[in-house]
Amino acid sequence: MRPVNQVQFHFPSNSVNEGFARAAVSAFLAQLDPTVADLTDLKTAVSEAVTNAIVHGYRDRMGEVYITVKLFAGGKAVVRVRDKGCGIPDVKQAMEPLFTTGGEERAGLGFAVMESFCDSVRVTSTPGKGTSVTLTKRFAPKG
Repeated sequence: MRPVNQVQFHFPSNSVNEGFARAAVSAFLAQLDPTVADLTDLKTAVSEAVTNAIVHGYRDRMGEVYITVKLFAGGKAVVRVRDKGCGIPDVKQAMEPLFTTGGEERAGLGFAVMESFCDSVRVTSTPGKGTSVTLTKRFAPKG
């Protein structure tokens, strides 16, 4: 199925850009006329995915975070957040709640949060090459 609209953008992995990513995705999704609750859910999931790319993907170096948003007929949105960072050696383990490689200041709940706010979350990763997180959410029509 072909998207009815899409956008792609990328930005440096500065932590201050996480807010930009959320706002940009939210602005693009506005054309679906989502409920505030549904929009907030996906914004939170995007925030978690971008934060993972910045904090874990690039760790102590700068890189680029890439986002693609595709909208499909019927209110389906697919957001892909990708980095070319260190990658995840064991995706299944990384998706376990409370697992983190980020030290004591990280809760290890990023993927669990994404899964709770989206219809599906798919993670692919190659150590040394990067990670791709694909978030899918269907927005019900208002009314």
